[in-house]
Amino acid sequence: MSYPESILYQVTRPARYTGGEWNSVIKDWDKTALRFALCYPDLYEIGMSNMALPILYDILNSQSDVLAERVFAPWVDMEAALRAAGIPLLSLESKRPLKEFDVIGFSLDYELAYTNVLNILDLAQIPVLASERDDSHPIVIAGGSCCLNPEPMSDFIDFFVIGEGEEVLPELVDCLRQWKKNKASKEELLHQVANIAGVYVPGFYQVEYEADGLVKGITLTAAEAKAVIERRIVAKLPPPVTRPVVPYIEVVHDRGAVEIQRGCTRGCRFCQAGVIYRPRRQRPQAEVIKAVGELIANCGYNEVSLVSLSSSDYPRIEELVASLAHNYKNLALSLPSLRIDSFSLKLMESLPSRRKTGLTFAPEAGSERMRRLMNKGLTEEQILETAAAAFARGWRSLKLYFMVGLPGETTEDIEAIIQLVAKIHAAGKGTRGGMPQVRISLSTFIPKPHTPFQWVAQESAEQLNAKHELLKTGLRRKGSHFSWADPRISLLEAALSRGDRRLGKIIYDAWKSGSTFDAWDERFNYQNWLDAFARNSLEPGFYAHRERSLDELLPWSHIDTGVSSDFLKREYQRSLKGEETPDCREQSCNACGLELRQADCRQKIEGRPST
Repeated sequence: MSYPESILYQVTRPARYTGGEWNSVIKDWDKTALRFALCYPDLYEIGMSNMALPILYDILNSQSDVLAERVFAPWVDMEAALRAAGIPLLSLESKRPLKEFDVIGFSLDYELAYTNVLNILDLAQIPVLASERDDSHPIVIAGGSCCLNPEPMSDFIDFFVIGEGEEVLPELVDCLRQWKKNKASKEELLHQVANIAGVYVPGFYQVEYEADGLVKGITLTAAEAKAVIERRIVAKLPPPVTRPVVPYIEVVHDRGAVEIQRGCTRGCRFCQAGVIYRPRRQRPQAEVIKAVGELIANCGYNEVSLVSLSSSDYPRIEELVASLAHNYKNLALSLPSLRIDSFSLKLMESLPSRRKTGLTFAPEAGSERMRRLMNKGLTEEQILETAAAAFARGWRSLKLYFMVGLPGETTEDIEAIIQLVAKIHAAGKGTRGGMPQVRISLSTFIPKPHTPFQWVAQESAEQLNAKHELLKTGLRRKGSHFSWADPRISLLEAALSRGDRRLGKIIYDAWKSGSTFDAWDERFNYQNWLDAFARNSLEPGFYAHRERSLDELLPWSHIDTGVSSDFLKREYQRSLKGEETPDCREQSCNACGLELRQADCRQKIEGRPST
């Protein structure tokens, strides 16, 4: 089965739906025992830029009795055409309906893609509610960063994988093989997978609420259910994927990618990734160099990104860049997530085939007080010295990321952004090429689970809009280009991020009202969400604008990232005092709770028994 040409002619970018790309894997359906559909709930161009998808695709397809195929959320024109023709959503590789697969696995990386999950299931002609699916339907699972608070999506997912897929997937596949071989029921499978560390079956947990809406307690309803679900952590990064599928059309990150390290030791208090990807693990230089060569040979890329949460923290990164430049002539390298310092600037200049088109840095706040509060570890002197050096060396464009709505932020802190930008402009005066261009991108602080700021309130739209107006006026005078996030989208993101399982009704209701692709400006319908909250007697402000007490039972309290609640509380209290916490590399240990796990990791790597 495949999509008729009459449908593909009707839609924009039909190559999103045709498959057949270089390095895609097509196996004999009838000779493969276990069949996975890997779903990314956004457009093809977004999903094909995701780092996790090719890893899962490679692990699963490397096993002879398993196949994995891809599917992405179809854009609204394709959705309309499929519904009009009564054609179900198909996989890219074999063009099979999703309902014929054994397992459908979603990668959940952004809360505003939740309604797309429901839409994909519905277009596949599969009931969206887990309670309405029986043994004739595929098992629906989910993993990804959003699953560290799985509760808002618990009505729709049979079970969640908490943590890193490379660690848990082999055990999960073994369990699924036995389920398929024994022709067991879905219920029997759920009881089996609940025994696997890092697997959360929401149907085995009952949540009770107080009269005021707070979580009262979480009761286990199955013998296999665990009181705490521990995040799975891979001890040593496995070899990177060097034969990924090469898209036919341009995607967001249209280049090869090698993850050079995972995790970050900086400890920015607003950053969820810095918590949920700990501990930091580096890939050996020789392995990176070999992987880049294989990517070039297998995919034809002439640009490769060295991916990390903080690329300049990779040990001897300058040596790695020099080796790659020497080994692979005419290769362009990109280094995302660099710090604002002279070292990063020299590193950027050393990149082969790099035009001085622009630099991107993230001061996050205008005042040093706010940077101390968020543990950014960056002084104004460092920022200005780096900007001046960049302009002197010929960089003419600078993009700066700032955040507003941080806890304890004042009008003076907002004005400090304007003053800092003015000083950066001044640093570029008199340099060759005329006045440099400075662009400001403004995001709204979202309090995220498992961070030191998980207890704080998000600011209201009125408060945020007042700050935006102040910045618009001030930055316009400085000649800077300025963009900012819609406070309504930020409110919804915060509510879904810190929500409990009652939000399943809100997500379902909003989807039934037509909400999909909520992260896209042209698709976002705020009223749909307000109406959904009202119909279910809930308030988005209860989840977004309410400050939590430190002893409140949080909806995600039973999910353990390995970083202790005591550490997060200690960091939150240090932020209130404006105290910074040193980088883990600068002292022996900050006692975040992962030190024992990290010791276990070292023992696994070195082949020593755990103590």
